[in-house]
Amino acid sequence: MVPSQPNVPRPLPRRAFLGHAAAATGTAALWSALGSRTWAAGAAPASDAPEAPNVNFGIIALTDCSPIVIAHEKGFFKKYGINSTVTKGANWAAIRDNLSSGSIQATHMLIGMPLASTMGLAGSPKKPMVIPWILNRNGQAITLKAEWNGKVAADPKALKPFVDQAKKLGEPLTFAQTFPPGTHAMWMRYYLAAGGIDPDKDVSLITIPPPQMVANMKIGKMDGYCVGEPWNARAIADKIGFTSVTTQDLWRDHPEKVCAFTEEFAVKNPKTLKAVLKALHEASVWLDDFNNRAEQCALVSKPTYINCDAKIILGRLLGELEYGDGRKLKDESPMHFSRRNCNYPQAKYATWFMSQYRRWGMVAGAPDYDGIAKRVMRADLYEEAMKEIGYAHGGREDTPEKLFDGVVFDPKDPEGYAKSFAVKSLKG
Repeated sequence: MVPSQPNVPRPLPRRAFLGHAAAATGTAALWSALGSRTWAAGAAPASDAPEAPNVNFGIIALTDCSPIVIAHEKGFFKKYGINSTVTKGANWAAIRDNLSSGSIQATHMLIGMPLASTMGLAGSPKKPMVIPWILNRNGQAITLKAEWNGKVAADPKALKPFVDQAKKLGEPLTFAQTFPPGTHAMWMRYYLAAGGIDPDKDVSLITIPPPQMVANMKIGKMDGYCVGEPWNARAIADKIGFTSVTTQDLWRDHPEKVCAFTEEFAVKNPKTLKAVLKALHEASVWLDDFNNRAEQCALVSKPTYINCDAKIILGRLLGELEYGDGRKLKDESPMHFSRRNCNYPQAKYATWFMSQYRRWGMVAGAPDYDGIAKRVMRADLYEEAMKEIGYAHGGREDTPEKLFDGVVFDPKDPEGYAKSFAVKSLKG
């Protein structure tokens, strides 16, 4: 039998060891001795690790999915403790449903979609969602069929004779957007109405997924569409259409796509959400260095993401804007991802979209502009994440906005704005 050794100390349990060591050497020295272990190099201590580190991100095949793709490909998500997967969706409704069901936890999304889901609008099942991050500004366009090349340029009033003639013959023209309460639908409606065309009475407005726009134009299914890049530049390359206006022509530096979460996920996993935002910040700053845009296109053009020639994607990202009808210019406001306070989730943008839902009869009576904007546009989450990495953002902005038709949007009076238009379909 082995004799007992009463004078030999037994190993302490790890927690007891840490307590003794901290008392003997001080907490700072202890962390130094342990190598200052963190869940992300240079980021935060282990106690701030994401609650749900495995995050499946949804995207649609559009250039503005780039921040998510770059954060994944360049290791920014991994740096902040996020094990990312990127899943390409077939259409926006599928993306919404996958986020609602939890099969994806965060997603590239049209800014109007979390509003529509929170409000239960236009067929969207009611599921509160939040926007703590705007992914990009600008970078969409309205494409018209090649037959109108030289007959219609940037003025939608030039379309009206064609619309009136087709309506008289009982064969209304068809225009496509990507999701009824989404950005492309609002840009198309605003453009047509500025030309004196009622999008609900004078034309047929249909929904087509972004990557299918070019193919449907090619077979003559529609006369025009609004979508994100690269599917406008692609129509020109394929010689089936031309750009009438870019959306930055309609509204310079307008908000476009967002990174959205369900409200439930955001409440349960605040550290995960902040980690995602920190990674997106690094990706967005990287993207706005124009020296990186060729590499951006090489990455996002892959079949798993956009599945389009990188050269077609690159041109408009560099501001090399050819409309396809002889007009060429250097675009001073191409798609951007970080500059000019891009990522701050401004409440006024939610208010603008709700004013358009009101204008087009998607809601009966005035919506709760302030309440819904505050619930969905989570500036508090954005500010907290940016504070932790020491980033000085531009803060909240409540300045009025003027679109291409000269009408001014005052975020303090969205209801008056909604009612002010000559072409509208108010309910209640």
